[in-house]
Amino acid sequence: MYVADESSNSVVWKLPLNATTATLVSGSQGSISSASDRFYYPQDVYADSLGNVYVTDYYNYRVQKFASGSSTGTTIAGVTGSGSSALNRFNSVRHLYVEPTETYIYVTDYNNHRVMRYSTSSSSGTNGVVVAGGNGGNYLNTTLYYPYGIHSMPSVSSDLFISNMNAHTIIRWTPGATSGYYVAGVSAVSGQSPVLLNSPAGVRVDSYLNLYVADSGNHRIQLFCQNSQTGYTIAGTGVAGNSAIQLNGARSITFDSAMNLYVSDTNNRRIQKFLRL
Repeated sequence: MYVADESSNSVVWKLPLNATTATLVSGSQGSISSASDRFYYPQDVYADSLGNVYVTDYYNYRVQKFASGSSTGTTIAGVTGSGSSALNRFNSVRHLYVEPTETYIYVTDYNNHRVMRYSTSSSSGTNGVVVAGGNGGNYLNTTLYYPYGIHSMPSVSSDLFISNMNAHTIIRWTPGATSGYYVAGVSAVSGQSPVLLNSPAGVRVDSYLNLYVADSGNHRIQLFCQNSQTGYTIAGTGVAGNSAIQLNGARSITFDSAMNLYVSDTNNRRIQKFLRL
């Protein structure tokens, strides 16, 4: 398991299978910097089949790639320390998705209200392609509004599933299309009912296109079965807390090969594992 440890730590950890102690992969604990071996609030991390590690570096406005075993990164997207809406730059980056062939990387460009696509072999300053949003932030299905999480399941559909944090929705968007459609939540309405979300963050889809959402403001993980906009709580209670069954500001989610669920329980500063039922 790889974990992006944001805030003042600004490092990436690796926890090997069955290990109890994590090892430092990149960054220097407590040292925030724009140097190639440092971060400024890393947000998301992905390790590819060759052991290369990709990290979204929020306040450095870039995506860093660390060759297998290296603690020094190369900027493959964005320009270090320079945020804007230009095609070769970001204005704060949240989550990433690397498609199965590991040819392209998709990044949620949070403050630019868009999703960008880059080649995994890009370099600093390379122009990306806008594949969703890019029309300013709004509650319409032709726009994104502070996109946070992103995922896809290309074996079933080429569509991207994107969490609109400030619109309280999950939108399904075909890359390059001018609009998407909502698959969870009601745009501009936050709430805790089974059909509403509150500041959704991480998102995952499975091979059946069932949708899993880290409903951050509601401190729970919601499951939306394919073609249903009624959610079921599968982790958390809806009330912030630090017990074994509670979450507090859940941000990211992922699954292992057995479909056990892992949640970054942000405000509790821990990773929680929930066994598949």
